[in-house]
Amino acid sequence: MKKIELEIVALSHSITQTHSYAVVLGEMNGMRRLPIVIGGFEAQAIAVALERMNPSRPLTHDLLKNFMLAFNVDLHEIIINDLQEGIFFSKLVCSSEKETIEIDSRTSDALALAVRFGCPIYTYENILSQAGVSMEEENRPALEGGEASRPSSASGSGENLKSKTLEELETLLKEVLENEDYLRAIAIRDEIKIRQQK
Repeated sequence: MKKIELEIVALSHSITQTHSYAVVLGEMNGMRRLPIVIGGFEAQAIAVALERMNPSRPLTHDLLKNFMLAFNVDLHEIIINDLQEGIFFSKLVCSSEKETIEIDSRTSDALALAVRFGCPIYTYENILSQAGVSMEEENRPALEGGEASRPSSASGSGENLKSKTLEELETLLKEVLENEDYLRAIAIRDEIKIRQQK
């Protein structure tokens, strides 16, 4: 079966499920999008890696990457290989000096590792046909949650950052970083950048 390469195009609050996030994968050479609902922890893990933030302590996915590298295991690609009752299934394609193996994984964990290793993300036509959305059929803001149009715009809360002063934003950024709430930190940092560019 031919693999179709995807990339992460958006990360935002899920508009369908409370306390969840949606990661939107886009077809590399096409107009289809594959929205996947993931948990808050996994969304944070993906956002931290996408933004190249350096947490004060390694997150679980950082630990797993360090463990794999320590034992000379490389992650070559992830494949979203099945969809059953709305749940996506994935596998990690890993290799050591002696062999290449495929390991079952939750899709959210696979994506968090793919971002850390910089490896490609693939799926198959039957999954894109079944769960994908064509950008010609849908408008972009509705698909991507309205709040985020790119991964770095993910917001971990519904608070109104525009009403805060620059000084308040900088104080808030320090607080959320100390509490390791990286999704909120990204949103606050983005608001600070916008203000500094004006």
